[in-house]
Amino acid sequence: MGAVVLVHGLYHRPEHFAEVAEQLRAAGAEVAVPELHRGSLLADTAAVQAAVDALREPAVVLGHSYGGSVITGVRGAGHLVYLAAFVPDAGESAAGLGGASAQLRDAIRPEPDGSTSMCPDRAAAVLYGDCPAPLAARAVGLLRAQAPGCGRGVPERQSWQDTPSTYVVCAQDRAIDPGLQRRMAARCTDVREWRTGHSPFVGRPRLVVGLLRELLATTSRRRGPLPGIRWSPQS
Repeated sequence: MGAVVLVHGLYHRPEHFAEVAEQLRAAGAEVAVPELHRGSLLADTAAVQAAVDALREPAVVLGHSYGGSVITGVRGAGHLVYLAAFVPDAGESAAGLGGASAQLRDAIRPEPDGSTSMCPDRAAAVLYGDCPAPLAARAVGLLRAQAPGCGRGVPERQSWQDTPSTYVVCAQDRAIDPGLQRRMAARCTDVREWRTGHSPFVGRPRLVVGLLRELLATTSRRRGPLPGIRWSPQS
């Protein structure tokens, strides 16, 4: 069926993608979900590059939120998916593009060692506000502390300039302003818009799986840019 790499955002873990990964594997896809939290954008990108290089064929590589900065620096993907994610151009960082919303900043608390973490009650509302309560509670429980500085990292290359890409705008997002998402989406080949919050892989995993299966089928038949930008609102 093809290969997929799922790249999480700040404070998150690979386990947040567990349901998406399980459904893709059940459908016959090869799935890698690398762990970030390597201390810098450069190190996080190297971890994802290693996962991409280990696969037998060019993968569909999805980055969520900060994960968009990570996949922007990766070579050799068959297709890039930016899920409510940052799409930096040369010299840009996630923080420089607008970074966290005021609601998200209010949910972040400093830790004594210089890292930051998410206040559980506020994280549930900002990151998983449209998710069923049990799924949101599980996702909050998986969140971990984040080392400083990653969001200010600048990718060494801009892979969206020469790799087919799809941007998914999450129209009910409370963490990254949907208006900012739409502006960044203009850099991608194809644009979808979902009426979801920041984390559809938690509350709407079938929606994410459906898109990835569609792109796997398309990528297996095509090598080259998609024709033009297409907006496709979905519920």
